[in-house]
Amino acid sequence: MNSSEKHRKISDAEVRILLSNGCSCDNWSKIEVKEGFDPSRCQSVIFSGEIKLGVFNNGFTDESGVTIRSGISNAHLHNCTVGSDVVINNIGDFIVNYNIEDDVIIRNCGKISTEGISTFGNATEVAVLNETGARSVKIWDQLSAHQAYIIALYRHRIKAVKKIEQMVTDYSKSVSSDRGTIGHNSRLLNCRNIRNVRIGPFSSIEGTISLNEGSINSCKEDPVHIGHGVIMEHFIICSGSSVTESTLIDKCFVGQGCVLGKHYSAENSLFFANCGGYHGEACSIFAGPYTVTHHKSTLLIAGIFSFMNAGSGSNQSNHMYKLGPIHQGIMERGSKTTSDSYLLWPARIGPYTLVMGRHYKNMDTSSLPFSYLIESNDESILVPGINLRSVGTIRDAQKWPVRDKRKDPVKIDQVNFNLLSPYTIRKMLEGRNLLKRLKSVSGTVSALYTYNNMIIKGASLERGIELYQTGINKFLGNSLIKRLENTEIRTNRELQARLNPDQPMGKGEWVDLSGLIAPQQAVNDLLDDIESGKIDSIGGVAESFRTMHSSYYDWEWTWACEQMEDEAGKSIDKFTAGDIIDMVEKWKKSVVYLDKLLYEDARKEFTLSSMTGFGIDGGDEIKKLDFEQVRGDFESNSVVAAIQEHISQKTALGDDLIARMNLISQ
Repeated sequence: MNSSEKHRKISDAEVRILLSNGCSCDNWSKIEVKEGFDPSRCQSVIFSGEIKLGVFNNGFTDESGVTIRSGISNAHLHNCTVGSDVVINNIGDFIVNYNIEDDVIIRNCGKISTEGISTFGNATEVAVLNETGARSVKIWDQLSAHQAYIIALYRHRIKAVKKIEQMVTDYSKSVSSDRGTIGHNSRLLNCRNIRNVRIGPFSSIEGTISLNEGSINSCKEDPVHIGHGVIMEHFIICSGSSVTESTLIDKCFVGQGCVLGKHYSAENSLFFANCGGYHGEACSIFAGPYTVTHHKSTLLIAGIFSFMNAGSGSNQSNHMYKLGPIHQGIMERGSKTTSDSYLLWPARIGPYTLVMGRHYKNMDTSSLPFSYLIESNDESILVPGINLRSVGTIRDAQKWPVRDKRKDPVKIDQVNFNLLSPYTIRKMLEGRNLLKRLKSVSGTVSALYTYNNMIIKGASLERGIELYQTGINKFLGNSLIKRLENTEIRTNRELQARLNPDQPMGKGEWVDLSGLIAPQQAVNDLLDDIESGKIDSIGGVAESFRTMHSSYYDWEWTWACEQMEDEAGKSIDKFTAGDIIDMVEKWKKSVVYLDKLLYEDARKEFTLSSMTGFGIDGGDEIKKLDFEQVRGDFESNSVVAAIQEHISQKTALGDDLIARMNLISQ
């Protein structure tokens, strides 16, 4: 039956059959049906208010193989439109003010109602980062991490933020209604109370206790699942996400591909693409893409995170003085905490930093990425750049794209997975220069240096300078080789023309808008356009973020070119083939050096000491055999094999470019 076919008034004959089936209605003239309606499919139903009914022909077969025919039984419907081939039975209370689309199944539920005018979670203010609400973000159906980042953290752009917030308010008004929707092919089984919730197509909701004031933005390609014992208030949940196992949610946005379960508790928090929360608690957090917390004793509070894994017992404090919980923390992309870690907010942790132990002083490591922050005798020890040689860092970078759960053809968050980018390399440049300044200010070689309430050992400082320079050389070489790939260049003039950037955008500082890496200038231009009215819709803002993401590699070259000029001490229009050869030689050395460090770091996982606990009733040989059966052998490990292949591939790429440069006529 075509769902667009019009309804007609119910006939007297159909009313008589409904009455004989135990149905009742206070005014039968308010019931309309589609042609082909079979009244025998309705039994023990109370109808009230305006009612429209579809055609009930086909049945439903559940996972266990039991077939249930479509129709309505043991239910009270008030002001409802019911589509075709719907199954509604055993409703303990009633269904009120809902449009129920085709092929929906609602069984053994309590009360499903829309009361008054609802925005279904849209425009709910989430007190993220600052519990007092000073950085609140109004959520809406298509909220991206990048838009939320600007609203929460760009408060200095007052006019732009207010305009974005007004766009969200306008959108929320446009979707407000006194009728809820249950999208086609949705399943609602054994749910107690659902109030003012808009349910998208192909949703699966089973055993929930309470859903109140929210939107479930499911789709056919990537359904949403809400499971047993869940209580959700004032929420929006996006496609591909799952909330199960007695999880408690209040004033939260849950982005695409997220999983919250195992009694997780979250309030006033934002979760973006592919986040995972299990057992623990979140309060006023900005969980950027791939923020994951697995453990019961872990509290994340008043912080912004992304690509982050929180160890067991990780905790932070946002209540430093007597004026309330007003402090916030920033853990930049890729940072991790080990078990029983603690950070005192306010603090800022640089990208890809591993935090170990408990830190009771406010600190800022944002200019020292890829570091270890370690507690020793109540002192915070920083080991700069050491995470560049960690095989765990490389493994993380490789696994994130593979673990993207989003199947929705429309991706809300624009996620850049690059480990080395203008954002992180700029931090390395800052870190290298900072360490050099610390060294020069002391006047003599020191055993210990102090910086921002942290201690840096002399040997760690020297090693940090070396590692940062190696990372810088590697990135710039990568960009150079990519730029000159598959090109025929015969003269230095042709070389200079090819090296010259295609546009000015990309120079200067870059930022990480919670997953989206872009030049600061591009972000400023967007905010200027919003303030001027050039961009006047929430869709236009989203399109700007997509453009930034798709332009990344073009803009990256402009930035890399600028840095190569700084490192070489000459402009790009004076570069020669000899300069390129020198840079590629540095790049080759850096790539091989870092890969060998990674190789040796991986080898630690296969030493005899790592085999402790294996071969429980045997000697070293049994230990080794048992270990290999469980963990595999070193040379066949996928990460180790990838490192070896990487060395081979990159060396060949470098040699090829050097050979082509040697052919250029001077």
